Amino acid sequence: MIDDAVKERLHNNLRTVREAMVWKLDGLGEYDIRRPLTYTGTNLLGLVKHLSFWEARYFGDVFGRPFPEPLPRWQDNEPGGPEMWAAEEESREEITGRYRRAWAHADATIAALPLDAPGRVEWWGRPEVRLFDIMIHLHGETARHAGHADILREQVDHATGRVAAYAEPQQDPAFWDAHRAKVERAAKAAEGA
Repeated sequence: MIDDAVKERLHNNLRTVREAMVWKLDGLGEYDIRRPLTYTGTNLLGLVKHLSFWEARYFGDVFGRPFPEPLPRWQDNEPGGPEMWAAEEESREEITGRYRRAWAHADATIAALPLDAPGRVEWWGRPEVRLFDIMIHLHGETARHAGHADILREQVDHATGRVAAYAEPQQDPAFWDAHRAKVERAAKAAEGA
């Protein structure tokens, strides 16, 4: 009984952070969802693309349930690789659609298998895993990237929050200018101390 409750809780949490990832694209134009916003080129649509591949792989290949669409090879994952950004010919709909199809595939795997179902992740130090391990891993990865996306989105248009319905109320620009100035003064004071 506890396994079912744990599985459902983990699954619901994964669903929530997935939706947060896609929400971060809402209302933005093509340039803003694609433009590099960090030194390493991290961008909003690239994060969604990256997660679509990894969710499809982890809930697919690891459990002998391959995702039915072509994916880059496991070993082609590299810093700055093509799974971290969207080429101009790749549409937002294509990438978010694949992410949603990866969710459906993952959800089917989660529904079909018990938490202790065995899987194998060849490149992990301990390659023998259970569904529970992969659910924890993917929730952590998705939540981590949702945090990245939150910061990136804030840089673009100051929108924050996990979902549109609970977006943080916007303060006027003077409030945030004063807040940043206060934080900057504290940082400078700490450096001089």
